[in-house]
Amino acid sequence: MREAIRQARKAYALDEVPIGCVIVYEGKIIARGYNRRNTDKNTLAHAELIAIRRASRKLGDWRLEGCTMYITLEPCQMCAGAIVQARVSRVVVGSMNPKAGCAGSVLNLLQMAQFNHQVELTTGVLEEECSKMLSGFFRELRQKKANSGR
Repeated sequence: MREAIRQARKAYALDEVPIGCVIVYEGKIIARGYNRRNTDKNTLAHAELIAIRRASRKLGDWRLEGCTMYITLEPCQMCAGAIVQARVSRVVVGSMNPKAGCAGSVLNLLQMAQFNHQVELTTGVLEEECSKMLSGFFRELRQKKANSGR
């Protein structure tokens, strides 16, 4: 999770929502990603999707069975769907997202029995550190908007 937090800091430095992700296979990090939606002007530029793309390239397969994904914030519905589709074996989440999370907060798409793949899920890993980074980012964003008169 510490490496996912390092990735989130890269997003923070770009004024992006600080979300970071790493994918581990056989004890080694094979892919990293961080939020780049505003930078890339692309709805799909979420940390998880970037990391999934890189991990698939590294393994030479779209199936990421045997992989563990570490994410600083609970995935949205799009990313949770991609995690299931990619057959990621396990997901470790730092901070939950009660407004939009789809790994147990709003929905739990990762463990729906109706799907052909369920993901092992661990939550709350380095939760305070992940949460503080996100709340600090949004506090600064509100201050910037107040100072600019918007």
